[in-house]
Amino acid sequence: MFLGIDIGTSSVKAVVINDAGDVIDQASAPLSVSRPQPLWSEQDPADWWAATNKAVLDLSPDRRAKVEGIGLSGQMHGATLLGPRDEVLRPAILWNDGRSFQQCGALEAAAPRLRDIAGNLAMPGFTAPKLLWVREYEPETFSKIARVLLPKDYVRLLMTGEAASDMSDSAGTLWLDVAKRAWSPEILATTGLSERQMPQLFEGSAVTGALRPDIAKSWGMPSVPVAGGGGDNAAGAVGVGVIKPGDAFLSLGTSGVLFLSGDKFLPNPAQAVHAFCHALPDRWHQMTVMLSAASCVDWAARLTGVHDAGELIAKAETRGRIGGPEVFLPYLSGERTPHNDPHARGVLLGLDHDSDAGAIGQAVLEGVAFAFADGMDALAAGGGTVGDITVIGGGARSAYWGRILSAALGRRLVYRRDGAVGPAFGAAKLALIAVTGASAEEACAPPPVLHEIDPAPEDVERLAANRARFREAYPRLKSLFALESRS
Repeated sequence: MFLGIDIGTSSVKAVVINDAGDVIDQASAPLSVSRPQPLWSEQDPADWWAATNKAVLDLSPDRRAKVEGIGLSGQMHGATLLGPRDEVLRPAILWNDGRSFQQCGALEAAAPRLRDIAGNLAMPGFTAPKLLWVREYEPETFSKIARVLLPKDYVRLLMTGEAASDMSDSAGTLWLDVAKRAWSPEILATTGLSERQMPQLFEGSAVTGALRPDIAKSWGMPSVPVAGGGGDNAAGAVGVGVIKPGDAFLSLGTSGVLFLSGDKFLPNPAQAVHAFCHALPDRWHQMTVMLSAASCVDWAARLTGVHDAGELIAKAETRGRIGGPEVFLPYLSGERTPHNDPHARGVLLGLDHDSDAGAIGQAVLEGVAFAFADGMDALAAGGGTVGDITVIGGGARSAYWGRILSAALGRRLVYRRDGAVGPAFGAAKLALIAVTGASAEEACAPPPVLHEIDPAPEDVERLAANRARFREAYPRLKSLFALESRS
Protein backbone atom coordinates (compact mmCIF):
# COMPACT_ATOMS: atom_id res chain seq x y z
CA MET A 1 0.00 0.00 0.00
CA PHE A 2 1.11 3.57 -0.72
CA LEU A 3 0.19 6.84 0.96
CA GLY A 4 -0.31 10.14 -0.84
CA ILE A 5 -0.51 13.38 1.14
CA ASP A 6 -1.71 16.61 -0.49
CA ILE A 7 -1.05 19.93 1.27
CA GLY A 8 -3.92 21.92 -0.20
CA THR A 9 -5.14 25.41 0.50
CA SER A 10 -8.41 24.50 2.22
CA SER A 11 -7.39 21.10 3.59
CA VAL A 12 -4.75 18.40 3.82
CA LYS A 13 -5.88 15.16 2.22
CA ALA A 14 -4.37 11.70 2.80
CA VAL A 15 -5.10 8.81 0.41
CA VAL A 16 -4.06 5.16 0.51
CA ILE A 17 -3.88 3.09 -2.68
CA ASN A 18 -3.18 -0.61 -3.10
CA ASP A 19 -0.60 -2.16 -5.42
CA ALA A 20 -3.10 -2.03 -8.29
CA GLY A 21 -3.50 1.73 -7.88
CA ASP A 22 -7.01 1.61 -6.41
CA VAL A 23 -8.01 4.13 -3.72
CA ILE A 24 -8.89 2.14 -0.61
CA ASP A 25 -8.88 4.77 2.14
CA GLN A 26 -8.83 8.55 2.48
CA ALA A 27 -9.15 11.27 5.09
CA SER A 28 -8.78 15.04 5.28
CA ALA A 29 -8.27 17.84 7.77
CA PRO A 30 -9.33 21.46 7.18
CA LEU A 31 -7.10 24.50 6.83
CA SER A 32 -7.93 28.19 6.98
CA VAL A 33 -6.43 31.14 5.11
CA SER A 34 -5.53 34.47 6.69
CA ARG A 35 -6.06 37.67 4.68
CA PRO A 36 -4.75 40.41 7.00
CA GLN A 37 -4.64 43.07 4.25
CA PRO A 38 -6.10 43.53 0.77
CA LEU A 39 -4.36 41.24 -1.77
CA TRP A 40 -2.69 39.23 1.02
CA SER A 41 -3.17 35.49 1.52
CA GLU A 42 -1.17 33.61 4.17
CA GLN A 43 -1.07 30.41 6.20
CA ASP A 44 0.90 29.30 9.25
CA PRO A 45 3.11 26.33 8.26
CA ALA A 46 2.46 24.82 11.69
CA ASP A 47 -1.15 24.38 10.57
CA TRP A 48 -0.02 22.26 7.60
CA TRP A 49 1.82 19.93 9.93
CA ALA A 50 -1.05 19.68 12.42
CA ALA A 51 -3.51 18.95 9.59
CA THR A 52 -1.14 16.40 8.06
CA ASN A 53 -0.93 14.49 11.32
CA LYS A 54 -4.70 14.57 11.76
CA ALA A 55 -5.41 13.41 8.21
CA VAL A 56 -2.91 10.54 8.41
CA LEU A 57 -4.08 9.38 11.83
CA ASP A 58 -7.70 9.38 10.64
CA LEU A 59 -6.81 6.63 8.17
CA SER A 60 -7.34 3.00 9.15
CA PRO A 61 -4.52 1.85 11.49
CA ASP A 62 -4.39 -1.49 9.67
CA ARG A 63 -3.78 0.21 6.35
CA ARG A 64 -1.27 2.66 7.81
CA ALA A 65 0.74 -0.28 9.12
CA LYS A 66 1.04 -1.70 5.58
CA VAL A 67 2.22 1.50 3.86
CA GLU A 68 5.39 0.91 1.81
CA GLY A 69 6.04 4.44 0.58
CA ILE A 70 4.74 8.02 0.73
CA GLY A 71 4.34 10.66 -1.96
CA LEU A 72 3.65 14.35 -1.44
CA SER A 73 1.74 16.93 -3.44
CA GLY A 74 0.74 20.45 -2.53
CA GLN A 75 -0.39 23.94 -3.38
CA MET A 76 2.28 25.55 -5.54
CA HIS A 77 4.27 28.79 -5.24
CA GLY A 78 3.93 29.32 -1.46
CA ALA A 79 6.96 31.04 0.10
CA THR A 80 7.90 29.27 3.34
CA LEU A 81 10.86 31.14 4.81
CA LEU A 82 13.12 29.34 7.29
CA GLY A 83 15.98 30.56 9.44
CA PRO A 84 19.30 28.87 10.29
CA ARG A 85 17.64 26.32 12.63
CA ASP A 86 14.80 25.72 10.15
CA GLU A 87 12.56 27.94 12.26
CA VAL A 88 9.65 29.58 10.40
CA LEU A 89 10.38 33.29 10.02
CA ARG A 90 6.91 34.54 9.03
CA PRO A 91 3.56 33.18 7.79
CA ALA A 92 3.84 31.55 4.37
CA ILE A 93 2.78 33.78 1.46
CA LEU A 94 0.41 31.74 -0.73
CA TRP A 95 -0.20 31.22 -4.44
CA ASN A 96 -3.25 33.51 -4.48
CA ASP A 97 -1.46 36.42 -2.76
CA GLY A 98 -1.28 39.52 -4.96
CA ARG A 99 0.88 41.91 -2.94
CA SER A 100 4.03 41.55 -5.09
CA PHE A 101 2.57 42.88 -8.35
CA GLN A 102 5.00 45.80 -8.38
CA GLN A 103 7.95 43.50 -7.74
CA CYS A 104 6.99 41.49 -10.84
CA GLY A 105 7.89 44.42 -13.08
CA ALA A 106 11.13 44.94 -11.21
CA LEU A 107 12.03 41.27 -11.63
CA GLU A 108 11.33 41.29 -15.37
CA ALA A 109 13.46 44.42 -15.77
CA ALA A 110 16.35 43.05 -13.73
CA ALA A 111 16.27 39.61 -15.40
CA PRO A 112 15.63 40.15 -19.13
CA ARG A 113 16.11 36.41 -19.80
CA LEU A 114 13.52 35.42 -17.19
CA ARG A 115 10.84 34.32 -19.66
CA ASP A 116 13.33 32.26 -21.69
CA ILE A 117 14.70 30.50 -18.61
CA ALA A 118 11.61 30.13 -16.43
CA GLY A 119 9.18 29.94 -19.35
CA ASN A 120 6.67 32.15 -17.59
CA LEU A 121 5.69 35.72 -16.91
CA ALA A 122 6.52 37.14 -13.51
CA MET A 123 3.18 37.03 -11.69
CA PRO A 124 2.40 37.84 -8.05
CA GLY A 125 1.40 34.24 -7.45
CA PHE A 126 4.89 32.91 -8.18
CA THR A 127 7.48 32.56 -5.45
CA ALA A 128 10.32 34.78 -6.67
CA PRO A 129 8.38 38.11 -6.65
CA LYS A 130 7.25 37.34 -3.10
CA LEU A 131 10.88 37.25 -2.00
CA LEU A 132 11.53 40.61 -3.63
CA TRP A 133 8.59 41.97 -1.63
CA VAL A 134 10.03 40.53 1.60
CA ARG A 135 13.46 41.98 0.77
CA GLU A 136 11.90 45.42 0.29
CA TYR A 137 9.34 45.53 3.10
CA GLU A 138 10.71 43.05 5.67
CA PRO A 139 14.49 43.34 5.25
CA GLU A 140 15.24 41.95 8.72
CA THR A 141 13.32 38.79 7.91
CA PHE A 142 14.99 38.54 4.51
CA SER A 143 18.46 38.75 6.09
CA LYS A 144 17.71 35.67 8.22
CA ILE A 145 16.57 33.38 5.38
CA ALA A 146 18.56 30.15 5.31
CA ARG A 147 16.02 28.19 3.23
CA VAL A 148 12.99 28.81 1.05
CA LEU A 149 10.66 25.84 0.76
CA LEU A 150 7.35 25.22 -0.94
CA PRO A 151 4.45 24.09 1.29
CA LYS A 152 4.67 20.35 0.66
CA ASP A 153 8.46 20.49 0.99
CA TYR A 154 8.21 22.07 4.42
CA VAL A 155 6.07 19.10 5.46
CA ARG A 156 8.69 16.81 3.86
CA LEU A 157 11.40 18.48 5.96
CA LEU A 158 9.48 17.68 9.14
CA MET A 159 8.78 14.12 7.90
CA THR A 160 12.30 13.22 6.77
CA GLY A 161 14.74 15.92 7.87
CA GLU A 162 15.62 16.45 4.19
CA ALA A 163 15.29 19.73 2.29
CA ALA A 164 14.18 18.45 -1.11
CA SER A 165 11.74 19.32 -3.86
CA ASP A 166 10.55 17.96 -7.19
CA MET A 167 10.78 19.49 -10.65
CA SER A 168 7.09 20.24 -11.21
CA ASP A 169 6.58 22.20 -7.99
CA SER A 170 9.95 23.95 -8.27
CA ALA A 171 9.10 25.12 -11.80
CA GLY A 172 6.46 27.35 -10.21
CA THR A 173 9.02 29.40 -8.28
CA LEU A 174 10.48 31.19 -11.37
CA TRP A 175 13.94 30.14 -10.10
CA LEU A 176 14.06 26.93 -12.14
CA ASP A 177 15.60 26.64 -15.59
CA VAL A 178 12.60 24.63 -16.78
CA ALA A 179 14.20 23.24 -19.95
CA LYS A 180 17.32 22.08 -18.06
CA ARG A 181 15.39 20.99 -14.93
CA ALA A 182 17.93 22.75 -12.68
CA TRP A 183 18.06 25.86 -10.50
CA SER A 184 19.03 29.03 -12.36
CA PRO A 185 21.83 30.88 -10.51
CA GLU A 186 21.06 33.90 -12.71
CA ILE A 187 17.44 34.27 -11.62
CA LEU A 188 18.22 33.40 -7.99
CA ALA A 189 20.86 36.13 -7.86
CA THR A 190 18.34 38.65 -9.18
CA THR A 191 16.26 38.05 -6.06
CA GLY A 192 19.25 38.14 -3.71
CA LEU A 193 19.35 34.38 -3.16
CA SER A 194 21.61 31.46 -4.06
CA GLU A 195 21.36 27.71 -4.63
CA ARG A 196 22.50 27.17 -1.03
CA GLN A 197 19.09 28.42 0.08
CA MET A 198 17.21 26.09 -2.26
CA PRO A 199 16.24 22.46 -1.63
CA GLN A 200 17.90 19.62 -3.55
CA LEU A 201 16.00 18.76 -6.73
CA PHE A 202 14.56 15.32 -7.55
CA GLU A 203 12.19 13.89 -10.09
CA GLY A 204 8.73 13.28 -8.67
CA SER A 205 9.13 9.51 -8.92
CA ALA A 206 12.50 9.43 -7.12
CA VAL A 207 13.14 8.74 -3.42
CA THR A 208 14.06 11.89 -1.46
CA GLY A 209 14.54 10.35 1.99
CA ALA A 210 12.86 8.17 4.59
CA LEU A 211 10.22 8.88 7.20
CA ARG A 212 11.89 9.79 10.49
CA PRO A 213 11.62 6.93 13.02
CA ASP A 214 9.75 9.07 15.56
CA ILE A 215 7.21 10.19 12.96
CA ALA A 216 6.88 6.64 11.65
CA LYS A 217 6.16 5.39 15.16
CA SER A 218 3.53 8.08 15.80
CA TRP A 219 1.87 7.28 12.45
CA GLY A 220 1.94 3.54 13.04
CA MET A 221 3.98 2.61 9.99
CA PRO A 222 7.56 1.63 9.11
CA SER A 223 10.23 4.21 8.27
CA VAL A 224 9.28 4.10 4.61
CA PRO A 225 10.74 5.97 1.60
CA VAL A 226 9.27 9.37 0.69
CA ALA A 227 9.06 10.19 -3.02
CA GLY A 228 9.58 13.58 -4.62
CA GLY A 229 5.91 13.93 -5.49
CA GLY A 230 4.63 16.91 -7.40
CA GLY A 231 2.90 20.24 -7.47
CA ASP A 232 -0.83 19.77 -7.04
CA ASN A 233 -1.69 19.89 -10.73
CA ALA A 234 1.12 17.68 -11.97
CA ALA A 235 0.27 15.16 -9.25
CA GLY A 236 -3.40 15.36 -10.19
CA ALA A 237 -2.40 14.58 -13.78
CA VAL A 238 -0.44 11.52 -12.67
CA GLY A 239 -3.46 10.28 -10.74
CA VAL A 240 -5.78 10.24 -13.76
CA GLY A 241 -3.18 9.17 -16.32
CA VAL A 242 -2.64 12.53 -18.04
CA ILE A 243 1.01 11.86 -18.84
CA LYS A 244 1.25 11.47 -22.64
CA PRO A 245 1.55 14.34 -25.16
CA GLY A 246 -1.92 15.73 -25.87
CA ASP A 247 -3.53 14.33 -22.72
CA ALA A 248 -5.50 17.03 -20.86
CA PHE A 249 -7.44 17.57 -17.68
CA LEU A 250 -9.60 20.28 -16.18
CA SER A 251 -9.41 20.75 -12.43
CA LEU A 252 -12.34 22.20 -10.52
CA GLY A 253 -10.84 22.95 -7.14
CA THR A 254 -10.37 26.18 -5.18
CA SER A 255 -8.63 27.39 -8.32
CA GLY A 256 -9.29 26.21 -11.85
CA VAL A 257 -6.70 24.62 -14.11
CA LEU A 258 -6.61 23.44 -17.70
CA PHE A 259 -3.58 21.16 -18.00
CA LEU A 260 -2.01 19.85 -21.22
CA SER A 261 0.72 17.20 -21.05
CA GLY A 262 3.67 17.22 -23.45
CA ASP A 263 7.16 15.89 -24.11
CA LYS A 264 8.74 19.28 -24.82
CA PHE A 265 9.19 22.61 -23.07
CA LEU A 266 6.75 24.91 -24.92
CA PRO A 267 6.46 28.30 -23.18
CA ASN A 268 3.84 30.89 -24.14
CA PRO A 269 4.30 33.63 -21.52
CA ALA A 270 2.72 36.33 -23.68
CA GLN A 271 -0.74 34.98 -22.83
CA ALA A 272 0.05 34.02 -19.24
CA VAL A 273 0.20 30.30 -20.05
CA HIS A 274 2.36 28.40 -17.56
CA ALA A 275 5.04 26.05 -18.92
CA PHE A 276 6.30 23.72 -16.19
CA CYS A 277 8.06 20.39 -15.73
CA HIS A 278 5.77 17.40 -15.26
CA ALA A 279 6.16 15.22 -12.17
CA LEU A 280 7.71 12.43 -14.27
CA PRO A 281 11.15 12.55 -15.96
CA ASP A 282 11.53 14.01 -19.47
CA ARG A 283 7.97 15.37 -19.56
CA TRP A 284 6.62 18.89 -19.38
CA HIS A 285 3.21 20.51 -19.46
CA GLN A 286 1.38 23.70 -20.31
CA MET A 287 -1.24 25.01 -17.95
CA THR A 288 -3.73 27.84 -17.73
CA VAL A 289 -4.80 28.94 -14.27
CA MET A 290 -7.80 30.85 -12.94
CA LEU A 291 -7.44 31.78 -9.29
CA SER A 292 -11.08 31.17 -8.31
CA ALA A 293 -13.18 28.28 -9.67
CA ALA A 294 -15.19 26.05 -7.33
CA SER A 295 -14.52 28.64 -4.64
CA CYS A 296 -16.77 31.01 -6.64
CA VAL A 297 -19.69 28.63 -6.11
CA ASP A 298 -18.95 28.51 -2.36
CA TRP A 299 -18.90 32.31 -2.33
CA ALA A 300 -22.21 32.53 -4.21
CA ALA A 301 -23.80 30.05 -1.82
CA ARG A 302 -22.86 32.28 1.11
CA LEU A 303 -24.06 35.36 -0.76
CA THR A 304 -27.48 33.90 -1.51
CA GLY A 305 -27.91 32.22 1.88
CA VAL A 306 -28.24 28.66 0.59
CA HIS A 307 -26.78 25.80 2.57
CA ASP A 308 -23.82 24.89 0.37
CA ALA A 309 -22.47 24.77 -3.18
CA GLY A 310 -24.38 21.58 -3.98
CA GLU A 311 -27.69 23.20 -3.11
CA LEU A 312 -26.87 26.27 -5.22
CA ILE A 313 -26.02 24.11 -8.24
CA ALA A 314 -29.26 22.19 -7.72
CA LYS A 315 -31.23 25.47 -7.70
CA ALA A 316 -29.57 26.52 -10.96
CA GLU A 317 -30.37 23.16 -12.55
CA THR A 318 -33.98 23.21 -11.34
CA ARG A 319 -34.41 26.70 -12.76
CA GLY A 320 -33.48 25.17 -16.12
CA ARG A 321 -32.25 28.24 -17.96
CA ILE A 322 -28.82 28.12 -19.55
CA GLY A 323 -27.64 31.45 -20.94
CA GLY A 324 -29.81 33.80 -18.88
CA PRO A 325 -29.29 37.58 -18.64
CA GLU A 326 -26.89 37.40 -15.68
CA VAL A 327 -23.13 37.30 -16.36
CA PHE A 328 -20.42 36.67 -13.76
CA LEU A 329 -16.70 37.51 -13.86
CA PRO A 330 -15.02 34.98 -11.52
CA TYR A 331 -12.02 37.09 -10.52
CA LEU A 332 -12.57 37.06 -6.74
CA SER A 333 -8.81 36.76 -6.09
CA GLY A 334 -7.57 38.51 -9.22
CA GLU A 335 -6.70 36.45 -12.28
CA ARG A 336 -3.79 34.80 -14.04
CA THR A 337 -4.59 33.38 -17.48
CA PRO A 338 -5.07 35.25 -19.71
CA HIS A 339 -5.23 38.63 -17.92
CA ASN A 340 -2.40 38.45 -15.34
CA ASP A 341 -4.23 41.02 -13.22
CA PRO A 342 -4.14 40.78 -9.41
CA HIS A 343 -6.52 43.76 -9.20
CA ALA A 344 -9.34 42.12 -11.16
CA ARG A 345 -12.41 41.36 -9.05
CA GLY A 346 -15.62 39.39 -9.27
CA VAL A 347 -18.56 41.11 -10.94
CA LEU A 348 -22.23 40.22 -11.43
CA LEU A 349 -23.82 41.91 -14.43
CA GLY A 350 -27.38 41.94 -15.72
CA LEU A 351 -29.22 41.54 -12.41
CA ASP A 352 -32.92 42.33 -12.25
CA HIS A 353 -35.86 41.69 -9.87
CA ASP A 354 -36.03 38.05 -11.01
CA SER A 355 -32.37 37.30 -10.23
CA ASP A 356 -32.80 34.74 -7.47
CA ALA A 357 -30.31 32.26 -6.03
CA GLY A 358 -30.75 29.91 -8.98
CA ALA A 359 -30.07 32.68 -11.48
CA ILE A 360 -26.97 33.83 -9.65
CA GLY A 361 -25.80 30.24 -9.30
CA GLN A 362 -26.28 29.74 -13.05
CA ALA A 363 -24.27 32.88 -13.84
CA VAL A 364 -21.43 31.73 -11.59
CA LEU A 365 -21.29 28.27 -13.20
CA GLU A 366 -21.23 29.86 -16.64
CA GLY A 367 -18.66 32.51 -15.67
CA VAL A 368 -16.20 29.89 -14.45
CA ALA A 369 -16.80 27.90 -17.65
CA PHE A 370 -16.15 30.98 -19.81
CA ALA A 371 -12.89 31.64 -17.96
CA PHE A 372 -11.81 28.07 -18.73
CA ALA A 373 -12.68 28.73 -22.39
CA ASP A 374 -10.40 31.79 -22.28
CA GLY A 375 -7.66 29.49 -21.00
CA MET A 376 -8.20 27.00 -23.80
CA ASP A 377 -7.94 29.80 -26.36
CA ALA A 378 -4.60 30.78 -24.80
CA LEU A 379 -3.33 27.18 -25.04
CA ALA A 380 -4.36 27.04 -28.70
CA ALA A 381 -2.55 30.32 -29.40
CA GLY A 382 0.64 28.73 -28.06
CA GLY A 383 0.34 25.70 -30.31
CA GLY A 384 -1.43 23.39 -27.86
CA THR A 385 -4.12 21.04 -29.15
CA VAL A 386 -6.76 19.97 -26.65
CA GLY A 387 -9.01 17.00 -27.42
CA ASP A 388 -11.11 15.15 -24.85
CA ILE A 389 -10.64 16.52 -21.33
CA THR A 390 -10.61 14.50 -18.10
CA VAL A 391 -12.29 16.30 -15.18
CA ILE A 392 -10.81 16.13 -11.67
CA GLY A 393 -11.35 17.88 -8.35
CA GLY A 394 -14.39 18.40 -6.14
CA GLY A 395 -16.35 20.16 -8.87
CA ALA A 396 -16.16 16.96 -10.91
CA ARG A 397 -19.08 15.62 -8.86
CA SER A 398 -21.61 17.88 -10.64
CA ALA A 399 -22.89 16.54 -13.96
CA TYR A 400 -24.89 19.73 -14.53
CA TRP A 401 -21.77 21.89 -14.26
CA GLY A 402 -20.08 19.42 -16.62
CA ARG A 403 -22.83 20.05 -19.16
CA ILE A 404 -22.14 23.81 -19.01
CA LEU A 405 -18.38 23.34 -19.19
CA SER A 406 -18.58 20.97 -22.13
CA ALA A 407 -20.74 23.44 -24.07
CA ALA A 408 -18.50 26.42 -23.24
CA LEU A 409 -15.33 24.53 -24.22
CA GLY A 410 -16.81 22.65 -27.15
CA ARG A 411 -15.11 19.46 -25.93
CA ARG A 412 -16.09 16.06 -24.59
CA LEU A 413 -15.54 15.79 -20.83
CA VAL A 414 -14.44 12.45 -19.41
CA TYR A 415 -15.15 11.48 -15.80
CA ARG A 416 -13.01 8.72 -14.34
CA ARG A 417 -13.15 6.62 -11.23
CA ASP A 418 -11.37 8.38 -8.34
CA GLY A 419 -11.17 11.59 -10.41
CA ALA A 420 -12.54 13.62 -7.51
CA VAL A 421 -9.77 12.37 -5.19
CA GLY A 422 -7.29 14.82 -6.70
CA PRO A 423 -3.53 15.33 -6.26
CA ALA A 424 -3.08 12.98 -3.29
CA PHE A 425 -4.02 10.11 -5.63
CA GLY A 426 -1.17 10.98 -7.98
CA ALA A 427 1.23 11.48 -5.08
CA ALA A 428 0.52 7.93 -3.95
CA LYS A 429 1.18 6.64 -7.47
CA LEU A 430 4.52 8.49 -7.54
CA ALA A 431 5.41 6.70 -4.30
CA LEU A 432 4.46 3.39 -5.91
CA ILE A 433 6.82 4.08 -8.84
CA ALA A 434 9.64 5.21 -6.52
CA VAL A 435 9.44 2.08 -4.36
CA THR A 436 8.60 -0.63 -6.92
CA GLY A 437 10.32 0.69 -10.03
CA ALA A 438 7.11 0.30 -12.04
CA SER A 439 6.97 2.18 -15.33
CA ALA A 440 4.97 5.39 -15.54
CA GLU A 441 2.77 3.89 -18.25
CA GLU A 442 1.95 0.91 -16.03
CA ALA A 443 1.46 2.76 -12.74
CA CYS A 444 -0.33 5.77 -14.25
CA ALA A 445 -2.78 4.03 -16.55
CA PRO A 446 -5.98 6.12 -16.68
CA PRO A 447 -8.67 4.88 -14.26
CA PRO A 448 -11.86 3.43 -15.80
CA VAL A 449 -14.30 5.88 -17.39
CA LEU A 450 -17.49 6.40 -15.37
CA HIS A 451 -19.29 8.61 -17.89
CA GLU A 452 -18.75 11.23 -20.55
CA ILE A 453 -20.46 14.51 -21.42
CA ASP A 454 -20.55 15.81 -24.99
CA PRO A 455 -21.41 19.43 -25.83
CA ALA A 456 -25.10 19.76 -26.66
CA PRO A 457 -25.61 22.00 -29.73
CA GLU A 458 -28.51 23.85 -28.10
CA ASP A 459 -26.38 24.62 -25.02
CA VAL A 460 -23.51 25.85 -27.19
CA GLU A 461 -25.90 28.19 -28.97
CA ARG A 462 -27.45 29.53 -25.75
CA LEU A 463 -24.06 30.23 -24.20
CA ALA A 464 -22.57 32.00 -27.22
CA ALA A 465 -24.16 35.39 -26.50
CA ASN A 466 -23.16 35.35 -22.84
CA ARG A 467 -19.61 34.33 -23.75
CA ALA A 468 -19.41 37.43 -25.96
CA ARG A 469 -20.68 39.63 -23.12
CA PHE A 470 -18.25 37.95 -20.72
CA ARG A 471 -15.28 38.62 -22.98
CA GLU A 472 -16.28 42.25 -23.50
CA ALA A 473 -16.77 43.00 -19.79
CA TYR A 474 -13.21 42.63 -18.48
CA PRO A 475 -11.54 45.12 -20.88
CA ARG A 476 -14.23 47.67 -20.08
CA LEU A 477 -13.82 47.25 -16.31
CA LYS A 478 -10.05 46.85 -16.10
CA SER A 479 -9.36 50.54 -15.40
CA LEU A 480 -11.98 50.56 -12.65
CA PHE A 481 -10.34 47.57 -10.95
CA ALA A 482 -7.03 49.43 -10.93
CA LEU A 483 -8.66 52.56 -9.48
CA GLU A 484 -10.35 50.53 -6.75
CA SER A 485 -7.03 48.95 -5.75
CA ARG A 486 -5.57 52.41 -5.15
CA SER A 487 -8.48 53.73 -3.09
